[in-house]
Amino acid sequence: MKIGHSEIYDVIARIPTRRVATYGQIAELAGIPGQPRRIGYALSALRGNSGVPWHRVVNARGMISPRSVTGPDKIQRQLLKREGIVFDSKGRIDLTRLQWRPRE
Repeated sequence: MKIGHSEIYDVIARIPTRRVATYGQIAELAGIPGQPRRIGYALSALRGNSGVPWHRVVNARGMISPRSVTGPDKIQRQLLKREGIVFDSKGRIDLTRLQWRPRE
């Protein structure tokens, strides 16, 4: 089975409010382990009004990944803060406490 953007978006849509997931974690759950960049590519293709909670996906260090353009990273940080996600002084999220752990 070929995994496309819609399957990736379906996994991301399951991330609950006040939780985050890593690119690698989403890749694993979508059935494409070891391919976190594909998650990034899928997110970059996402339309603004999709309803997919793209802002809940962070890198393995618990940080917002840098973008080639400015703006989305600031929006992502605002959206996460609005949900109650706290960043430390180095801009990291405590994954031990806030990473989504699906029951499946």
